[in-house]
Amino acid sequence: MSKLSQRHLLGIKNLTRQDLELIFETADNFKDVINRPIKKVPSLRDVTIANVFFENSTRTRLSFELAEKRLSADVVNFSTSTSSVKKGETLLDTVNNILAMKVDMVVMRHASVGAPHFLAKHIKANIINAGDGTHEHPTQALLDSFSIREKLGAVEGKKIAIIGDILHSRVALSNIFALKKLGAEVMVCGPPTLLPKYISSLGVMVEWDVKKALAWCDVANVLRIQLERQQIKYFPSLREYSLYYGINKNILDDLKKEIVLMHPGPINRGVELTSDAADSHHSIILDQVENGVAIRMAVLYLLAGAN
Repeated sequence: MSKLSQRHLLGIKNLTRQDLELIFETADNFKDVINRPIKKVPSLRDVTIANVFFENSTRTRLSFELAEKRLSADVVNFSTSTSSVKKGETLLDTVNNILAMKVDMVVMRHASVGAPHFLAKHIKANIINAGDGTHEHPTQALLDSFSIREKLGAVEGKKIAIIGDILHSRVALSNIFALKKLGAEVMVCGPPTLLPKYISSLGVMVEWDVKKALAWCDVANVLRIQLERQQIKYFPSLREYSLYYGINKNILDDLKKEIVLMHPGPINRGVELTSDAADSHHSIILDQVENGVAIRMAVLYLLAGAN
């Protein structure tokens, strides 16, 4: 078995293009597995994995848990709302207590940027970053690129527009790193207040007009407005945002070409996407969810092999 260049999956920034392609090839095999009548393989039968989530999550947590169980791993779920973190226990103490129970891998989501990187320096288990603050969300970017590859045959040479709240999005940053490594052209689009000042230094184009971005791209990856991370108002109202940056079926029908519509979820229906757009033939949103399980199976399997 080929191996990843890293012991942990902390972000896309640290991976090579060969790593990305190895993950995709492995995910192809696992996608066949999860579409069989018997969806389990014994690949990680002797591995114990802890899902340590310090932030709320539905898709990512369920997707990881399903991936782990499909691989026959033993799974421990940890939630801060029912843990000793509420009593003041530190992050390192929390995780060391979990590891004392002989856990091999930790899947971690945390509100603080760099929390998984900090842990990786202090503990022996493999760490998978399931999202750290506004920094990175590597498995989401992997499943997004995998979904584009599946739909269009390749990522290289394709034009991808990332539209919405770029400033507060860990999905955007991981996607930019992944898509650039795979040879895609990338554009970001959103209100000027929601585009980081450094963004063009990452080698992406910047556009403020959503219709121009849609006319340019092959794929539109639409991001949620992250009100829970916004400490101040970045635009007058959700209604006004929807008026200028919301995508509906009429806008898609007016394009003189077919484009692919993506969203990492959860969708704010009627804000960044209307239901008729999200549920249209352009959309591969539910394919992304299915591919998320295959991608996470691939990452878990390859990191377990690194040991």
